Amino acid sequence: MSRSKSNNVQINISIPAEWKMQLENIACIYSVEEGKTITFLDLMRRGIQENIS
Repeated sequence: MSRSKSNNVQINISIPAEWKMQLENIACIYSVEEGKTITFLDLMRRGIQENIS
């Protein structure tokens, strides 16, 4: 079974622990507001997508 090619690229980044804690707190608030689980990584993806668009 072959995998389809993707234009996605995986990167590894390092952020300060304080930023991660703050993003996790914000993600908890978004999770309640949206009625589904939102992670701090989801917030980072959203931020990147908004800046690209």
